[in-house]
Amino acid sequence: MTNAVTTDELFVHPALFYRGEQEFLAGTVPFVLAGLAAAEPVAVATPPEHLELIRHHLADRADEVHFVDMTRAGRNPGWIIPGVLRRFADAHQAGRVRIIGEPVWAGRSHLEYPACAQHEALINAAFVEREVTILCPYDTDGLDPRVLDDAWATHPLVIDGAGETASAAYSPELVVARYNEVLPVPPDAETYHFDSSSQLAGAREFAVRYGGRTGLDGRLLNDLALAVAELTTNSVIHGAGSGTLRIWTEGVRIVCEVHDAGRLVDPLAGRRPQVPSEPGGRGLLLVNHIADLVRVHTGETGTTIRFYLGS
Repeated sequence: MTNAVTTDELFVHPALFYRGEQEFLAGTVPFVLAGLAAAEPVAVATPPEHLELIRHHLADRADEVHFVDMTRAGRNPGWIIPGVLRRFADAHQAGRVRIIGEPVWAGRSHLEYPACAQHEALINAAFVEREVTILCPYDTDGLDPRVLDDAWATHPLVIDGAGETASAAYSPELVVARYNEVLPVPPDAETYHFDSSSQLAGAREFAVRYGGRTGLDGRLLNDLALAVAELTTNSVIHGAGSGTLRIWTEGVRIVCEVHDAGRLVDPLAGRRPQVPSEPGGRGLLLVNHIADLVRVHTGETGTTIRFYLGS
């Protein structure tokens, strides 16, 4: 397996298709060492078992690498670009940065996967004209074939045991559109309609009362109140002045969504780090930070932003 990335592009985003531990190591450890040899800052963001594999095989050079547990930092795929990838790249802007990012693994749920696929597609827009290489490993034995098909569409280059292949299927915009899915609402969801800024406090209290009845408390209850406040405020300011809040439970998690008549036309909304000098833009970014998962659907009738808390 080759670890070379033979392209002159500023931003490089290959997928690494691997089978088993040895192919994973053959595709990742030389990639890390090549970055260190070139004096490039290197980060590795994968599930813990892969972190330990790479750390072990790097031996005394492991201290030169920034390691991130993707199952924690990237539990919400919507937070990976601002909270993991951009955070590292923006901290090292003098020259090329090299990152291994594994956002999709066998333990990801079917509920999470659409957000993962959109994340992989949006990386390409988030890092355009940046000197960054992001290698994304995919376990070809453990992942569904459709996941691998999507990887061909979200990565311009695929690396496997046969070498490097330019992807003829590369079309990240189509993947973003494909997973812009309608989000069904269960019949037991509780609903609160708001049509002015004077009702925002009532919407927040409605959600907090529901969360309290289901046993949510402490930080999670505060997070629920904060996320609802941000999304309902966005609806009043940017979504034609009104909206609908719905809340229910799924297993151990609270699920909450806000729908309004606005159209979310920027797919990177909520995924760009906040620029201190620019007002606004923090609402959806903050929700991505505190939630376990965020799903978005925008269509002719408006936009729905749904978040999950409590896993």
